[in-house]
Amino acid sequence: MNEFAIRILSASQGKTHLFSAGQAGFILKSKSGQTLAWDLYLSECGERLEGNDGFKRLLPKLLYPEEVCFDVVVASHFHFDHFDPDAMPALVSNGHTKLLAATDCADLVRQLRMESCDVSFVKPGDLVRAGDFSIRFVNCDHGTLAPEAVGAVITVDGKRIFFAGDTCLRLDRAGEILSEGKIDVMIAAINGAYGNLNEHDCAILSKEIKPGLTIPCHYGMFASHGGNPGLFRRYMQEECPENRYLMMRMGEETILSEE
Repeated sequence: MNEFAIRILSASQGKTHLFSAGQAGFILKSKSGQTLAWDLYLSECGERLEGNDGFKRLLPKLLYPEEVCFDVVVASHFHFDHFDPDAMPALVSNGHTKLLAATDCADLVRQLRMESCDVSFVKPGDLVRAGDFSIRFVNCDHGTLAPEAVGAVITVDGKRIFFAGDTCLRLDRAGEILSEGKIDVMIAAINGAYGNLNEHDCAILSKEIKPGLTIPCHYGMFASHGGNPGLFRRYMQEECPENRYLMMRMGEETILSEE
């Protein structure tokens, strides 16, 4: 078992842990020890599926899908770096893990013969309670690339974490995000390609949402994706210098709450 898996499994109870898994992938571990994985990309399938080196994996693999039995896995849409077809069957075929997938993932579930797994298809407006996690799915705007893609506000241990998902800047939807109260952590893309927020967009969204902490994602994994954390840092300092931000390296952990 590799070091990252050991750190996830051994993370202390009584605290809420957030781990960066690279690209748009994150792992939450609740105070009681339950785990939720969001948009994990664990394999090297990108170059094979896309047929070009723009999607060669540039960051190391830190976790194998069999190493952690997650309570919940979320796939925000069908793109391979959010629903990893090479890893997903192993992630959820253990008889325990619940998969919450956007409705556009249904064909992949059938192709991978995962119908016997615990799979639920979700859309904006759905509320799913799974153990320590309350997951309210919200709209995102990934354009024609994935019109059924979702974001989510996940509440765990009294903290609200907003996963923006793959989306362009839609300030008109801020009210939907804030409808249940203040956001403690916002996680959003900065790559600016394929219809996603760029570095400046993420700072503007942070200025609007006013989360307790902003974490950028969706950069560094593929040559074709872009995303400059240095630019993000500059725009955060210019647009909303009062907002806290954290640039997480892949495999890094941060504590969201303590006893």
